[in-house]
Amino acid sequence: MEFRQLQYFTAICKEMHFSKAAESLCTTQSNLSQQIKFLENELGLPLFDRIGKRIALTEAGKILLEQSQLIFERMDYIQKAILDLKKMEGGKLDIGILPGDGDLLFDALLLDFHRSYPKLSITVTETTEVYKEVVDGTRDLGVTTVPENPDDRIEIVPLFHEEFVLAVRSDHPVAKSKAIPFEHIQQLKMVTFGPEHQITKLVHFYSQEKGISIDNPVVTSTLSTLLLLVEQGIGACILPRMLLDYLNRENLAAITLLHPTPSQDICMLYRKDKYLGQAAKKFMETLQSFIQSVSDRDSRSLG
Repeated sequence: MEFRQLQYFTAICKEMHFSKAAESLCTTQSNLSQQIKFLENELGLPLFDRIGKRIALTEAGKILLEQSQLIFERMDYIQKAILDLKKMEGGKLDIGILPGDGDLLFDALLLDFHRSYPKLSITVTETTEVYKEVVDGTRDLGVTTVPENPDDRIEIVPLFHEEFVLAVRSDHPVAKSKAIPFEHIQQLKMVTFGPEHQITKLVHFYSQEKGISIDNPVVTSTLSTLLLLVEQGIGACILPRMLLDYLNRENLAAITLLHPTPSQDICMLYRKDKYLGQAAKKFMETLQSFIQSVSDRDSRSLG
């Protein structure tokens, strides 16, 4: 059984017509028929039922088509892996992240990563459809919340457990408290992201569970504006504790929310049935190291 014969066979399966398949392969119909005959003789079973001018796959043909597709996928994987080894530091990397996560995970990280791998082209896109786009193959990597019932093709790499706190100006009356009940936020003027933002969705989920609502919040689309509004005393907001610790702004206080304490698990995603290049692997290692360094710094400051 030759690789070329499998190419001929799958071309016929695609067209379900010998002459059209021969044309697409730039060969003659007689040569194509002969190669399929050799393949059928070797396997000892017919691959196609000839019904007049029409053809249909036999059960043996269906099995061969399924396995041929797996072979072609592995060949594609091998070619990409070899090419990646040749290029090593070159190539492209497309990453999908949740809106707002760039401020915590990527701004400083990308600068360091680019210095280490200047030939690598990196695209980071904020999107609410991180999981879907990784599954569809639009993104090489995704950084998002851990999905429920993930696709079998998706590999999940845990990153960290993210806890959310109330951010207020340091002279705000609430700043005197180390912790407050979650439902207390309905008594405060709040500053929030738009409804499509992951943090807003999370706060809405917990608010519904507690049977409370946030009335007339000030809505903004950027983190910089939200922080400015909080620092100006316009209102309070809910943000990841790790983000506030990383920013380390003296005029902001982080108040723990209790019963419940909003939180979510963040992970990296990629398709395990697609070749994961050296660039993606290096980036994953760099991101994990960066998060560990932030966590270690926070632990030392608490100690």
